[in-house]
Amino acid sequence: MTPSPFRFVAVGALLCGLALPATVRADAPKISIPHEEYRLANGLQVILHRDTTTPLAHVELWYHVGSKDEVQGRSGFAHLFEHLMFNGSEHFDDEYFAPLQPFGARINGSTNTDRTNYYETVPTNALERALWMEADRMGFLLPALVQAKLTNQQDVVRNERRQSYEIRPYGEVWTLLSSEVYPEGHPYHHTTIGSHEDLDAATLEDVKGFFRTWYVPNNATLVVAGSFEPEQLKGWIETYFGPIPRGEQPTPVTEAPVTRPAAKTVEMTDEVQLSRVYWAWQSPKFFGEGDADLDVLSAILSDGKNSRLYKRLVFEDRIAKDVAAFQASAQLSSRYIIYATVAPGHTVQEVQTAMQEELDLLRGKGVTPEELERATNGWQKGFFQQMESVSGRAGMLHRYNNYVAQPDFAQGDLDRYLAVTIESLKSWATSVLDDTHRLEIIVRPVPEATDEEAPKGPKGGAQ
Repeated sequence: MTPSPFRFVAVGALLCGLALPATVRADAPKISIPHEEYRLANGLQVILHRDTTTPLAHVELWYHVGSKDEVQGRSGFAHLFEHLMFNGSEHFDDEYFAPLQPFGARINGSTNTDRTNYYETVPTNALERALWMEADRMGFLLPALVQAKLTNQQDVVRNERRQSYEIRPYGEVWTLLSSEVYPEGHPYHHTTIGSHEDLDAATLEDVKGFFRTWYVPNNATLVVAGSFEPEQLKGWIETYFGPIPRGEQPTPVTEAPVTRPAAKTVEMTDEVQLSRVYWAWQSPKFFGEGDADLDVLSAILSDGKNSRLYKRLVFEDRIAKDVAAFQASAQLSSRYIIYATVAPGHTVQEVQTAMQEELDLLRGKGVTPEELERATNGWQKGFFQQMESVSGRAGMLHRYNNYVAQPDFAQGDLDRYLAVTIESLKSWATSVLDDTHRLEIIVRPVPEATDEEAPKGPKGGAQ
C-alpha cells in the first residue's frame, strides 16, 4: 500500500467516453467536471459527480493527514494507520475486502507525504454497502482495534519497509533523497513509511490518539462519482456518516519554509550489478509556479527514444542502460530528480560528464519548438486519458480540492501546461537545476568479497 516514489502527472477533463485529439483548439469549450459540493453537520465535505454512462460508482475518502503531519519519534504513523483501517471495525470486525470482492470491486488505499486515501470502485448495486463500510471504519474503528492487530501490522509494515527500501536494489536511495534534500525537522525529512525504531515503538494508545486527532469527519472529504440517484445517495451519506461526531479541528502542516542546501555528493554501496547516478534538487511545490514547466521538461529529457538524455546516454553513447527525469511534486515543496544506470564497461564519470553537458546545453540554448510541442501533446494525452473513468475523475476532484481548494480546477490545470513556453522552460531549468544546490548520490556495487566485509550504506560526504 506504500505509494511509489515516482509521481506521474496525468490530470484530466470530462470525456464521458469521447476520444479527443492530443492538441486542444483555442476555441474549444472550457473543460469542466459537473459536481455538487456540500458539508454534513459534522463537517464532512461531500463532492458528488454523476455519470450514468456505465453502471459503476467510485467511492473515495481522503483524510487530510500524511507523513508531513507526524510528530518527532512517531514517523510512519500515517501509513501504519492506513494498514489498520483494513482490519475490521466495530460492526464488521473482519478483513475489509471480503464483503465487496464478490461484486468485483476494486479496493485499496495509499499514503503519501500530504494525505491518506481509501477507495472502492463498485457496481452501482454495491454502492450503499461501500458507503456503509467506509462510514463504519470512520466512526467505529477504535472498539475493534486491539493490540494483536497493531502488532501484526507493525510486522507487516516493517517487512514492507525491508522489501521497498532495504533489500530492493537502489531502494535506500529514497531515504537519502528525503533526509539530504530536506533538513532535520522539516516535514519531508523522513520517508512516509517511517523508521523501524518509530514503528516498533508505537503503542496502542499512540495509535488510538492518532485516529482521534486526524480521522474525524471534519478532516475528511468524500467523493462519489458515477451512476447513482442523487437524493438516494444523499440519504445514504446522511444515514451512515451523519451520526459520526465532529472532532476537534486538527491542523495539518501547510507551510514549511526551507533554504536550498549546498551542493553535496554522497556515495554508497548496494547489492546491485551496475552503478547508478542520482541528481536531485528542491523544486516548486505541487501546482506552484514552475511545477508544470518541470513536468514538461521531464518529458523532453527522458520520455521516449528521442528525448535528450535517453538519446545521448542510452542510444548514441551507450554509456547508460536507462535514464529518467521527473518532478516529484508535493504540497510543501518538491524534488526534481534525474538518474541514470551506468552500462557495463562504462564508468560513473562518463555518465556524469554526459549528463552535465546536456544540462549545460539545455540551460544555455533552451529547447526547440518541436520538443516543446511533442512534450506538451504528451501531457495533454495523459490529461484526457485519466478522465475516461469515473475513478479518474474522482481522483482529480480530490486532488484539486486538496491542493488548490477548487474541486473543478480541470481547465486551470490544463492551462498550466498549455502556458509553458520555450522561455519559461529555460528559466525554470536554470533556476532549479542549479549545480551549486545539487544533491548527487552515487550507488556502486558492493565490491567482491575480500578479507574484510565491504561496508554497505551511505559513506563519504560533501565534495
